[in-house]
Amino acid sequence: MKLSVERKKGLIEQFKTHDGDTGSPEVQIALLSERINGLTDHFKTHQKDHHSRRGLLMLIGKRRGLLEYLRKKDTERYRLVTDKLGIRK
Repeated sequence: MKLSVERKKGLIEQFKTHDGDTGSPEVQIALLSERINGLTDHFKTHQKDHHSRRGLLMLIGKRRGLLEYLRKKDTERYRLVTDKLGIRK
């Protein structure tokens, strides 16, 4: 489930930490979360799509790793991202 260019730019604008920022953990987590949500909706109608499910699990693992990195590095930034995205409880 590919993100539209407008949606991707909007997420980058919302989560960037400085001008020209496209690779900070906050931006990467936001983009991964958007893709995960899109795939989750996809599985509501295509329950037997196991190939895409593997991709979803890989995206979830990548996001989990980025969240752990951010939690260890800067707890306040971690809380901001999880609150904005509505993940983690």
